[in-house]
Amino acid sequence: MRIFQSIKMALRSIKSNKLRSILTMLGIIIGVSSVIVLVSIAQGSATNVTNQINQLGTNLLTVNTFGTDLALTEDKIGDLSKLSGVKAIAPVISGRVNVKKDRTSSQVTLTGTTGAYSSVRDAKVSQGRFLTDLDIEYRQKIAVLGANTAATFFGTDNPVGQYIQVDGTSFKIVGVLASKGSSLGQSGDDVVIVPLSTGERLVKTTNINQVYIQGKSEQQMDLVMTEVEMKMASMFPNKSDSYTVTNQKDLMDTMSSVTQTMTMMLGGIAGISLLVGGIGIMNIMLVSVSERTREIGIRKAIGAKRRDVLLQFLIEAAVLSSMGGIIGILAGIGLGKIISTALSLTVTYSTSVILLAFIFSVIVGIVFGVFPANKASKLNPIQALRHA
Repeated sequence: MRIFQSIKMALRSIKSNKLRSILTMLGIIIGVSSVIVLVSIAQGSATNVTNQINQLGTNLLTVNTFGTDLALTEDKIGDLSKLSGVKAIAPVISGRVNVKKDRTSSQVTLTGTTGAYSSVRDAKVSQGRFLTDLDIEYRQKIAVLGANTAATFFGTDNPVGQYIQVDGTSFKIVGVLASKGSSLGQSGDDVVIVPLSTGERLVKTTNINQVYIQGKSEQQMDLVMTEVEMKMASMFPNKSDSYTVTNQKDLMDTMSSVTQTMTMMLGGIAGISLLVGGIGIMNIMLVSVSERTREIGIRKAIGAKRRDVLLQFLIEAAVLSSMGGIIGILAGIGLGKIISTALSLTVTYSTSVILLAFIFSVIVGIVFGVFPANKASKLNPIQALRHA
């Protein structure tokens, strides 16, 4: 018997038992849609985390020291900047300050740094300009505001050229940062950035305990980290517990590993429902064999071979599972969009995951359809014809 004829007979059988066929496909539909939705949410979360880490800056190393005796002086920062793999370096001094404009007052994070901070931390300016070396050299009382800080004190007005009070001192605003949102629980928009020399006055300390280092290329980051660690070891001998060198790439690799594990776990949980759907197909196919015993007997009596009967029931199971898979894909994509809109989640669809879920659903249908199909093909024609 030709495959097309078997497919027609399978579709005819499914059409003649619409409700039973829908209930049979329901397990496959739920399984496929669950796989797509859960894996897409997990992949969306992974993409979101990756984007947040990238917002910290590209090819980034962070050096932190603890204690006043381990402060990074200008000479030591200069030595770090001369390392072969280092592209740029930005020392940072930070604290909390009281910012006031007219009647509006708020506690804001202050960052004192240099002009290199813009490229090292990928801090783009939406209005005005960023800090320059001259601003640091002449201890200028100027500030660059984060997006939220600018909105808090100036609303929709352009803050560039206007003044704010930082701990009672007047600062001229020269720029506004483009919004970066939250990154690993910290907002990059609630900030006031001032020249390093000016920031030291505001926080009343000249001790620099944090430096951001940008490598020349992503491929060299392990080498750059080794260079920085060796330099730090020579600067602060026998004090390795009093400073840290953090590689952004290591953080990203760790987060990727966690999200991949979560994706596999969610996909596995959703895959169980596909197996349950396969059991449903097997049950219904066994019922179908019992109902159509006489039909099978007639077909075998007029010359149908065992493989013809086996193929017919296998195709019927495959058609049921593939139809359920297609409906499941549509349901999964639609449900994912609804969840994304309703809960403001990032959902990332993967063609490979959708294709894999569909193929797996068809395989499940065929595997669980083998036993009923084999049972039907082994029926004795005479006994089958006697079946009432």
